Amino acid sequence: MNMNREILRIALPNIVSNITVPLMGIVSTAIAGHWGDDSAAAIGALAIGVSIFNFIYWNCSFVRMGTSGLTAQAFGAGNFRECANMLARALAAAGAMGLLMVLLQYPVGEMALWAMHGSEMTREYFYARIWAVPAGIMLFGFNGWYTGMQNALFPMCTAITVNIIHTLCSLWFAFGMDMGIVGIAYASVIAQWTGVLLASVLLIAKYRHIIRQIDWSEVLDLRPLKTYFLINRDIILRTFCIVAVYTFFTGSSARLGNQELLAVNALLLELFTMFSYMNDGFAYAAEALTGRFIGARDETSLRRCLKGCLTWGTVVSAAFVVIYIIWWRDLVGLFVSPTATNAATLIETAGRYIVWIIIIPIASAMPFIMDGIMVGATETRVMRNSMFLATAAYFGIYYALHPLIGNNALWLAFTLYMFLRGVLQFFMTRQLRTIRAKASVRA
Repeated sequence: MNMNREILRIALPNIVSNITVPLMGIVSTAIAGHWGDDSAAAIGALAIGVSIFNFIYWNCSFVRMGTSGLTAQAFGAGNFRECANMLARALAAAGAMGLLMVLLQYPVGEMALWAMHGSEMTREYFYARIWAVPAGIMLFGFNGWYTGMQNALFPMCTAITVNIIHTLCSLWFAFGMDMGIVGIAYASVIAQWTGVLLASVLLIAKYRHIIRQIDWSEVLDLRPLKTYFLINRDIILRTFCIVAVYTFFTGSSARLGNQELLAVNALLLELFTMFSYMNDGFAYAAEALTGRFIGARDETSLRRCLKGCLTWGTVVSAAFVVIYIIWWRDLVGLFVSPTATNAATLIETAGRYIVWIIIIPIASAMPFIMDGIMVGATETRVMRNSMFLATAAYFGIYYALHPLIGNNALWLAFTLYMFLRGVLQFFMTRQLRTIRAKASVRA
């Protein structure tokens, strides 16, 4: 087996899928920056609204990760009946959470808007986009299952379709119908539900022989359910820390009382997101292949997989350092209308903090891949505990240094938080020996 070919077979479609996500963010931010006379206010309002939905989605992302690792291990073991049951568990959990979010939209929305200092523009955005949430969570279930089944093409097709529809509808609603960022929200609703429809059609077209094997008595059996929810409990706690970090980042930017600085932090975070989604393609490959080789008890292939995924993650990180050094002005310029009254101020302010975006890929070379390995190996307790420590360090560094270096403390804390995530997981698994042991025939 050519391991690099296997890694790229799964990683490249996921990279294409993932690139469409920050591209959607870029398009949305660019639309906000070009709509109306006050680019900073529109970008800031959108940034807060997106942060609120990131909080919701990231806290539901356990559906994807919990499904991916367990499905991959069942696939590696040739247990397709359990693969089918995992799909049923994932979609049932996703549907229940989506319905709950719609029912609780008002208390959740008002609390989030208060906590994030959201404007009236952000409020309108929230109550329009909330109807996309059930579809978004269901797509987590579909994508996690497809990843576990070693199928990266279906999530790619779905992601491309969703983001094309989102982009076209955003442009039409925002400019053609003069709806601004509320139009972007309604575009999300249409795009996400179209994605669910497409994912369902693809499922029936290729996997009808597997989904016929769903046994609801096994789906609801307490033993696999207990495993599923224990894994998901750890992922939920770990994800809550991620959401707290990102939400605090945007909230702290908003509390600075400087619209330009809030907008710049949002723009630079978008640049980091471009890198993170690229590296996540190899993290998804690590999920699928780690779970598969553990399920198949193939320790030799697992060793090669771990080494290959970490190497590819390092290569991507180095490439982004070069990209950010050479083209940061062009990338920032994508988000800001050159005719906006504060365009020059935004770019000049971005230049004062761009060094952090150049450094972060180096600090983040390991954590994304390590996350994928932990998901595939269902070592979610390691993910949880390492995240607790990294998050504590993030807040400690910020509060200790913010009075001294201001906004730089926010970026320093974020950079070290990313670095610690990967390093801690590496050493908490005894330099991955714990993971390799799971693929031993004796396991």
